[in-house]
Amino acid sequence: MDTKKLLEDAEVDAIVIYNGNNEDLNFYYFTRLLDGGIFEGSYAVVTEEGVKVITSILEEQSAKKGNNEVYIFNTSSERDELLKKSLKGMNTIGVNYDVLSLSDFNKIKKVVGEANFKDVSGKIQEWRMIKDEQEISMIKEAAKIASEVAEVMPDFMKEGIREYELAARLGYEMFKRGAEDFAFTTIMAFGENSAEPHYLSGARKLKKGDFVLMDFGARYHRYNSDMTRTFVFGKASEEQKEIYYTVLEAQKLGISMIKSGVNGKDVDIKVKELIDSTKYRGRMIHSTGHGLGLAVHDHVGLSSQRDLILKRGMVVTVEPGIYVPGFGGVRIEDDVLVKDDGHEVLTFAPKDELIEV
Repeated sequence: MDTKKLLEDAEVDAIVIYNGNNEDLNFYYFTRLLDGGIFEGSYAVVTEEGVKVITSILEEQSAKKGNNEVYIFNTSSERDELLKKSLKGMNTIGVNYDVLSLSDFNKIKKVVGEANFKDVSGKIQEWRMIKDEQEISMIKEAAKIASEVAEVMPDFMKEGIREYELAARLGYEMFKRGAEDFAFTTIMAFGENSAEPHYLSGARKLKKGDFVLMDFGARYHRYNSDMTRTFVFGKASEEQKEIYYTVLEAQKLGISMIKSGVNGKDVDIKVKELIDSTKYRGRMIHSTGHGLGLAVHDHVGLSSQRDLILKRGMVVTVEPGIYVPGFGGVRIEDDVLVKDDGHEVLTFAPKDELIEV
């Protein structure tokens, strides 16, 4: 990470990230402390010379796993003194207003004294959109874990199993393959519940003829995957097949458009045009995708409401869906890496044929 270049781009002398009660994922972005540690109450100070980590003795061993200067405190007064020394002579200091609370900001101002503070949250968001090779490798591993789990989940679908039971099994299968956490709370939706895009797993029992929609992700070294697969438990009806293959066609269209220079807005428009050309007009009620990284919704992705020119190194989801209240819904989602001349699909669980379990 070329910290000098980043500071010049943001027009600041230093950046201070405080990982307080409001967790700031940018702490991990700058420090690359991706293997262990909570770092609550810690600072990352970005200077031309590199990144300094100011953290408590509880995190000393975890902090020293990285390539940063590490300063350890035992008391809050020691932490304040270390922060003050780290920012000595800095006139313009960047902070992340998107996460930093007013009370924590006032504490920093009190410690640092005379300085100009500048909101650099927008700049950091720009930087985070483009993943480097280390970040891409973490996302690929998270995608691999999720894909392998999606492949085996039909083996655990039994009549009468409840949504939360199958969701628990999914979590176990992810952890068994190396996931460090869930990327987000798993959506496991049976039957009519699959028509709710943000449904959470409940007590609904699985029965023949149900859609089974699984939207989940693995977290690996703090980076996330996010994928959705939809199955039918038993023999699929003609209506279920029609919905599924319409969504699949829309997703393939969306993925085919992904490459550097394309406006994400146009991808969303084309995908929705395809779905709206069928009898399911208006039944896709969300955007086609979002950015993926340290956060599951890392940045704006493929939405007709926002312009976003795709660039090499971005990772976005492509996840069209059709939702019919009272009947059910289908969503198919993959994680896609943007390249200069095209794309790479990172998730690989089967989807080209509707799987009847």
